[in-house]
Amino acid sequence: MRGKSARQQLEERGLFDDYRRKFPYKPAAKFLPRNEQSVVPMTFDPDTTYYGEIGIGTPPQFFKVLFDTGSSDLWVPSISCTSSACDKHVKFNSSASSTFQAGTKTFSVSYGSGYAAGNTGYDLIKISNLYVEHQIFGLTVTEEAFLGFVPWDGILGLAFPGLSNEGGTPIFNNMWNQGKIPQNMFSMYLSRSIEGSMLILGGTDSSYYTGSIQWIPLYQATNFWSIQIQSITINGNTVACSGSCAASVDSGTSFIIGPSKDINNINGWLGAFSDQYGDAAVSCSNTDLLPDIVFNINGYSFALPPSVYVIKSASGCRTGFASGTWILGEVFMQQFYTAFDINNNRVGFAQAV
Repeated sequence: MRGKSARQQLEERGLFDDYRRKFPYKPAAKFLPRNEQSVVPMTFDPDTTYYGEIGIGTPPQFFKVLFDTGSSDLWVPSISCTSSACDKHVKFNSSASSTFQAGTKTFSVSYGSGYAAGNTGYDLIKISNLYVEHQIFGLTVTEEAFLGFVPWDGILGLAFPGLSNEGGTPIFNNMWNQGKIPQNMFSMYLSRSIEGSMLILGGTDSSYYTGSIQWIPLYQATNFWSIQIQSITINGNTVACSGSCAASVDSGTSFIIGPSKDINNINGWLGAFSDQYGDAAVSCSNTDLLPDIVFNINGYSFALPPSVYVIKSASGCRTGFASGTWILGEVFMQQFYTAFDINNNRVGFAQAV
């Protein structure tokens, strides 16, 4: 599903300015080297909107989770959570599940300004019609205030096991190990409508894309879904990523992120100006006249039209480009159906329908 973003909810209440100041957006946070192994770095991303429903326990208790290819842990709020953020979400009651087993480890998720923390447990996880047995997951007992405004209750990580801070096997790897899926891959279709987005477990579905999938090998063993981009061009001019750059494909980041020099250059080509939040704003009246932005990757060209990279909200129009380390987030994945192939260490892109 595609829900209301935290930005939309906060703007409606007139609280966005306060939250933006208190919780600055640092999209590169989770891609920085880890010092403290028990901490999952994260940031307040006010624009992420996609989530799906999973069931935890017997009988299942249902949660909305962000399917995040930029992290490897599953966590949801627990009934023991006392933070106001948890009161706005579903909380897991371990004593109501006959299959729950308590874990011995604690875990914490760190944010630019605060953190969520809790305990681990094991239980049966239901995703669509699949059941994953004895899956480790985190149960938060404290959460940062901004999580009260995100449209999902928790996060389900789909990156590699080396990133797991809970110390167990991530859910997708368990799915494969337990023989629940036909292929060791998953894929995503992010619709621009409220309904229609899909997470396909165990393969791809050609009804969500046109043409063929172009495969790109993973670049460096980072535990993230990282690929190498050769260049980013507008009308044949290289505007960013000159001489190539490594980027992570991340469904848990809303925008396309890159070093400020490159992002400022792209936004400059689009005639963007800085608004009161420091976002790159553009006039809503002539967005269809803006150029395609072309990502040249592994010999293929992926053209991103303004209908995808311009984000319209109550406060106006802005571009879907922000500063940090290179990340291809939801803005890119809305245009390109994305397959994540664990067996062959590669990512595939095809034109989304």
